[in-house]
Amino acid sequence: MATVSEWVSGLRPRTLANSVVPVAVGTALAFSLDGFVWWKALLALVVSMALQVGVNFANDYSDGVKGTDTEERTGPTRLTASGLAAPRQVLAAALGSFAFAGAVGLVLVATTSWWLLLIGAAAIAAAWYYTGGRTPYGYRGLGEVSVFVFFGVVAVVGTVFVQLEALPWQAWAASVPVGLLSCSVLVINNLRDIPTDRETGKITLAVRLGETGTRRLYAGMVAVSYAVALILTAVSWWVPLVLLSAPLAVPPLRRVLGGQKGRDLVLGLGETGRLQMAFGLLFSVTLALG
Repeated sequence: MATVSEWVSGLRPRTLANSVVPVAVGTALAFSLDGFVWWKALLALVVSMALQVGVNFANDYSDGVKGTDTEERTGPTRLTASGLAAPRQVLAAALGSFAFAGAVGLVLVATTSWWLLLIGAAAIAAAWYYTGGRTPYGYRGLGEVSVFVFFGVVAVVGTVFVQLEALPWQAWAASVPVGLLSCSVLVINNLRDIPTDRETGKITLAVRLGETGTRRLYAGMVAVSYAVALILTAVSWWVPLVLLSAPLAVPPLRRVLGGQKGRDLVLGLGETGRLQMAFGLLFSVTLALG
């Protein structure tokens, strides 16, 4: 029987920045455009975090029952693969998270626009079929595309839309660096798992690119995130202050470009999460000041 701390580890808290940052950035933009609605921003955050928790438990369940996760793999606790929790319990946690996200999302649908229901359904489907189903797209190197779309574009633009009920260009532009940094979390995670993923037939983008290509991809995503963010200086002259987070990029970049593996990359995953949070906080504040 898994303990509370093991369940918490199993939900992979280091990935929660993926759900917090896009909502913060979207809300900052809504504020700068005089459309801030606090309770809609809060509901958007709850939906985003519930989806992130759901996808983490869904991946734990699907990878565990497929045998692509093993007890020997480094990283966060795998509840299913390790036998700490029965598969049905992990599945229930995933489905419960998705149901909660859907229920809260219905409030936003009812108070904003019906077509958000389609976006929400697509997000839940993408979360499940990343590693679930007969042909999971995460096993075909498409995980980064999904993360960019749903934890970048959809999350940022959607957060702006539910408050402003408009789709300004600033939201689309701001979603790019947010999406790329979300992808960088997945990239460093999959870089760590290349050996075991290759053995179990899980063909992630990292497996396709190989170690060298994946390490370059990670560095490129981090660099382009800053470059695109600076374009939004046109929106707020405060945006260059986002560079204050750049020192936090140095430790994970050294690990990745320096060839570190295994548990060293687990530390890099945490460092990437901290970079993402710092970048997101500064980006949000500077956009709000615009």
